[in-house]
Amino acid sequence: MAGTDDAVDDALYVLTAVLLTPAQFPSVLGDDFPAACAALGLEPYARGYGLVLGQDSDGARWTVAIDDVSLVAVAIASWDCGMEYELSPSERTVVAALPGWPLPVAVSAPGVPAPHDPAPEEGDRPPLAPPGTEEWGPAQRRLGADEIALQWAEWRQQIGDDEASASPDTPEGERKAPHEGVQRALKEAHGYVESPPPVGRVRSSFAPGGARTLRADGPGWSMVARTDDIAFVLLDEEPREVLPVGRGPQLPALLEALDKIAVRPA
Repeated sequence: MAGTDDAVDDALYVLTAVLLTPAQFPSVLGDDFPAACAALGLEPYARGYGLVLGQDSDGARWTVAIDDVSLVAVAIASWDCGMEYELSPSERTVVAALPGWPLPVAVSAPGVPAPHDPAPEEGDRPPLAPPGTEEWGPAQRRLGADEIALQWAEWRQQIGDDEASASPDTPEGERKAPHEGVQRALKEAHGYVESPPPVGRVRSSFAPGGARTLRADGPGWSMVARTDDIAFVLLDEEPREVLPVGRGPQLPALLEALDKIAVRPA
């Protein structure tokens, strides 16, 4: 992948790119689109941004935000199909150049020093960095939900039919007692239907069989669900625990309502 010209007072050797739009953004940055933009010091413009991650000629890590979203979308689609695509944004599309990377990047540019943060200058913001893997917090919780959405079939296979069909309100003795944190997350998700949350808090994407994959986030919780199936909830107070929510009589209506207010990829 080729580099940009003069994006960071130097050539930028592009390694990868991601979208930062209301429907698709690195959830590690925040629970919703405005929060993700704020984490990078960007205005939450509805059109969004493309984030280009690369190295300069000294090997320093940079994240360059550009306003040519279509260019980045085409590049990502091409790479996902195994095709080569030279992502070379023009200087006029650059909105901000931020030191560091917010996401881990497994590759590096050939012929330049190993990836490192650029030397700070007075007034510079701290370099972006991926969240640590040892601790547990909002970023790790959202990344966990990302993984469940990507590997839905594997997680779903671990849930038996009885648990999948049970309601979270089923009395003690017929199933496990309802989890307080899960109940809180479901209540707040219901609240989103009545009072729409910040854009990007609820997102909907393609799923097999005409269903949709729903992703909802809130203070301290994340939910991943299929509109034709069950849901999984992750909580800040339950490190690395994935809590299934049986379909029962109430979940289908909630998921249908959330899908109606969710933002979708263009």
